[in-house]
Formats: sequence, C-alpha cells, structure tokens
Amino acid sequence: MADEKITHQNPNDIPQAVLERDPIWKTRPAVYSRAILYSLLVYTISYYLAFAIKTDRFQLESVGPLDEPNARLFLHSLPWVLGIKLLVVWLRRSYRTIGGYATLRDLRFIIVDSVVSFALVLIFFKFANAAHIIDFHVLFSVLFLDLVLSIMFQGGVRLCSRFYRESVLPRLDPESDEEPAFLVGANDSGAHIANIINTRHNVGYKVVGFLTIHDYKVRMRLGTIPIVANINRLVEACKRENVKTVLFVAGSLPGKTFREIYQKCDKNGIKLQVVPRVEFLPDSKVPIRDIDINDLLKRNPIELDTKEIQNLLTGKRVMVTGAGGSIGSEICRQIMRFEPEELFILGRGENRIFFLDRELRAMGKSTKITPLIADVANAERIDMLFAATRPEIVFHAAAHKHVPLMEANIPEAIRNNIYGTKVVADASDKYGALKFVMVSTDKAVNPSSIMGCSKQMAERYVNSLAEHSNTRFIVTRFGNVLGSNGSVVPIFTKQIQNGGPITITDRRMTRFFMTIPEASQLVLEAAAMGKGGEIFVLDMGDPVRIEELAKDMIRLAGLPENAIEIKEIGLRPGEKLYEELYFKSEKRIETNQKKLFAAEHRRFDHAEVQAQLDELLSMTTGPQEKIRERLKDFIPEYNPTILPEKK
Repeated sequence: MADEKITHQNPNDIPQAVLERDPIWKTRPAVYSRAILYSLLVYTISYYLAFAIKTDRFQLESVGPLDEPNARLFLHSLPWVLGIKLLVVWLRRSYRTIGGYATLRDLRFIIVDSVVSFALVLIFFKFANAAHIIDFHVLFSVLFLDLVLSIMFQGGVRLCSRFYRESVLPRLDPESDEEPAFLVGANDSGAHIANIINTRHNVGYKVVGFLTIHDYKVRMRLGTIPIVANINRLVEACKRENVKTVLFVAGSLPGKTFREIYQKCDKNGIKLQVVPRVEFLPDSKVPIRDIDINDLLKRNPIELDTKEIQNLLTGKRVMVTGAGGSIGSEICRQIMRFEPEELFILGRGENRIFFLDRELRAMGKSTKITPLIADVANAERIDMLFAATRPEIVFHAAAHKHVPLMEANIPEAIRNNIYGTKVVADASDKYGALKFVMVSTDKAVNPSSIMGCSKQMAERYVNSLAEHSNTRFIVTRFGNVLGSNGSVVPIFTKQIQNGGPITITDRRMTRFFMTIPEASQLVLEAAAMGKGGEIFVLDMGDPVRIEELAKDMIRLAGLPENAIEIKEIGLRPGEKLYEELYFKSEKRIETNQKKLFAAEHRRFDHAEVQAQLDELLSMTTGPQEKIRERLKDFIPEYNPTILPEKK
C-alpha cells in the first residue's frame, strides 16, 4: 500500500473467449495488421516530406512533386528504409500499442523506435554503399528530418485519437447515463485505468476524482481529473461530491486496509466496485464487478520477476504433478504464459486432466501439452514416465491435504504425501531435472495433524536429497488457499445459501490466507530464485480470524450480520488454533522479492530419513495408531491437539 502501486497482467494475455466473440475486424491479428499498415503509411509520408523539405518542394499551402533525381533516389531507398523501420516495429512489438490511450510512455516508446530506426538506416546505408549492395547515397539531413517528422506524426496522431475519445465522443452523446465514481489510486496506473473507463461508453461509470493515500496529493490533478481526498476521508468526499460509487483495482489494497474501506462504505451506503487487473481490446466491455471475499483478503499483489521465470521456463520441458488439483491446475495456467517447449500435466484423476488439457490447448500457445495419468506412489510408472519425458523442471503439487480425512486414513497420507514425494524426487534426481519444487504447507511446522506430519517428513526427504544431488530441490509453504477444493470459502458459501448455520471450530481460530493465483505465483517465483535447500513462504500479512471471515461473507451476501447463525462446534481431529510459518531453528534468508520470505532447511541425514520413510511405508498395512506413535518419535514437535475416538 505504501507506494500505491497497481500492477497489470500482460495486455496480450486476453482470454480467447473475448477474441472469439468480437467481430473479425476487432480480433488481435486484425488490430496488429492495421497498426503495421498505419506505420507503413506514416513512415512513407514522413520520408517523402523529408525529401520535399530538403529540396524546397514543400510549401505551407501544398507539397510539390520531387524532381527526377530526388524522386528516383526516394523510390530506390524507400523499400530499405521501410524494411528497417518495420523490423524495429516488429522486434519491439510496437504494433501492439492502442492509439486511443496514448500516454507519455507511448511517446517515449515512439522516440526510442524512431531513434533506433534512424541509427540502423544510417549504418545500413554506410556499409551497403561500401559493399556495393546499393549505388545511391541519402543525405544525413534527409534522414534526420525523417526522424523528426516520424516522431511528430506518430505522436500527433495518437494524441489526436485520444483527444477524440476523451473530448469529442462524450459531447456527441450528451444523454449518457454514466454514474460518477471515485477511483482509488492517484498514480500513473490509476490515471491509465481512469482513461480507459472514461473513454468507453459501455462501462456505466465516469471517474470524476481520485482517492489517494498521500495527503500532499490532495487538491492536485492527474490530467483533468482532481485528487479529491485521502482514502481515509472517502465518506466525507463522497457526500460532498454526491458520489455513490468507489472503484478500486483488484489486489491493489492490503486486506486490512480494504476491510476498513469496505466497512465504511457498507455503513454509509456507498457502493464498492472492482476493476479487474487486466487490459482490454478497443471497445470491449470493462467487466467492473462487485467485491468478493478474495478482495477482502488481498494484500499488495505479487509482482513476478517475469524475466527470471521466463529464463527458467521458456523452451523447457516442464512437469506438474497433481495437475488436476486447484493449485496444480493454476500452476499450469501460469506456466503457459512463459511458453515452455512441452508441459506434462500428470494426475491420477482422468476427468480433471482431460478438462485441463482442453483448457490449456485453447490458450493458443506454442507449448505442446502432454497429459499423463499416473499415481505418484507407483514408482515403476513414474520412473518409466521420467525416462520417456526427461522433464527439466518439476513442480510437485500432488498430495492429500484434508486434515480430518488424513487423521482417519493415516496409511494413505504416508503412501501419497511422503512416499509419493520420495518417488517423484528420486526420479527428478535420477533423470537430471534442473529444479524440483515441492508444494508444502504451513501445517508442516510444529504439526498437530497427520497431514502436517506427512508434509514435514516429505520436506525432510527433499532437503536430505538436495545434499547429494545436482538437482536443485526447493520447498514452498502455503497458508490456507481460498477457493481451492474443500476450502472454507465454498463451504461457508453453501451454508449461507442454505440459510445457515455457518459452522466454525473455534471463535479464536486464525489462519493465514492466500488466493490460488498467489499460491501459484509463489511457486514460480521460488522456482526462479531458488538455489536449492531453501523454504519459501509468501508474506500473507496478518492472520485472519475465521469468525470475522464468516461475518464478511454474510455481509457480502447482502444480509445483515445477524441474519445467519455462526455456530461454534469445537476443534476437529488434527486442527490447531494458530498456524506457524517456520520452525524456530530454521535460519532466515533474505530474498529480492519483498513478498517472499525464505529459510534454510534444518539439516537431516539422507540415510536416516530414508530409513524412517521405509519404516513408515512398511507400517501402512498395520494398525494406524502404531504409525502415529512412530511419527511422534521422528518428529518431536508433533503435538496432536485432539485424537479421533478409537473404534
């Protein structure tokens, strides 16, 4: 929140469905083609005028034809000039700029393009003449005039286009029923979003003022839009200006700050609306929406180091285990942005893998998608698949995660969570994977459940293997992931729909929360920066009380807080009131990513951990309670909060 920064997704990551429902002339290839044709026209005109001015054929009232020598020189040199300029446009992706939203950043982009083109044309003509590729010589003054005119024309056309959208079009539609709104974020990104909203006539809102976190900005302007108040005074500002809607960009406010704003707006009848953090095609609808529970729990969004992640993934063979799950499938979607050579999506449930395969193929990327059906605990099958696919990067997300279920099914937790991790880690080591990233949980720290113990033992094995392997083994620990299968939000939603009660285990219980995209981005960021042997944890802000979460969801459903009963039912087997992120003995490591914490694993002897895992696996056919007792021996920190009743 401190720097009031708003991030955006890649403007080229527009969902295919959006493109498919647009007319053909609004599709991305058509937009790009028009941009390239426009560039050709501007470059031709500016180059011709440069000749005309230099040869005194340019008058204020008209432009005369060039004399024969200069006309011949113009025609002979034009294809080379256009070719070089279009090469620069293509390499710098300048054809992706949408003119109606021109900013100073766009002008800087135009200047850089033009200067680079000017330098390349000069160099080419010099060496082409020396190598006798061409037999003509273009004056430096002509090329310099062309540089100046290109910048003037391209910048002028874009500014005129923006002026038309902002000033002319609104006057042509005086009956517009756009509702005035304030936008949170008095910065460059906020100005950009306001420009988009105010130049679209299908949004239903018009930004008439900004709200800021900086007092010194109040009464200043961003363009023509005033900064009306500090965000803490939004209620007074809304009443003073008769504004009933406040807009904010999804993920731009930390959860604590947003909760305060939400409560103020809710009490004073002010509507809070969300602008998604994406870009849109020209004239496409901006999908402003109501707030949801994810917004209330958001913190400042992660800004991925896309260059490092691209270096890691682009052109590589990547495997994701547990790809059909909530986290695994989102990791796959995030990976697709970086276009690996091949993505192997491995899972045990064929239906989930089938639909994920279709979804990923529909993204239209160059990546080859290969679905694999396998149980990670089947060592022979996993070895065969690794031998055939030779993945370079492995993301291991396959695991059983439901605490009460694993309390009642201990052998399956051992087999899938511990032994399955061992099998995939061993295969990664054997077949020379560059990196192996394990998805773990904060429940592995001072565990109180079988699920937490299983993840702690898996972490230990991965750490011990890292001591003897060329593969870099990395662990990421998650908090509670909102929206994942079986998580608290869909459960509470269903209970509210049924009229209640909402059941919580203890009113004192708190949890760290993160969204599915945040969890997946953590995995990619950790994979990129990890050197091996580290644990990475997302800065999830302050823990959230489960009771407060339930009350927020009731209010979001449009109901009074007391409309739905919140019933306390007591701790379930394996649960604890408060989660932790690190063991006290784990040494902290600084990272370049402000939202990621890191720590070194405690050291464990590989042979000892191997023997412990073998012993646990051999016990899976015996009594469950024997396994629990042995886990207590292996993990002194294991302190079950409550044991299930013996049958």
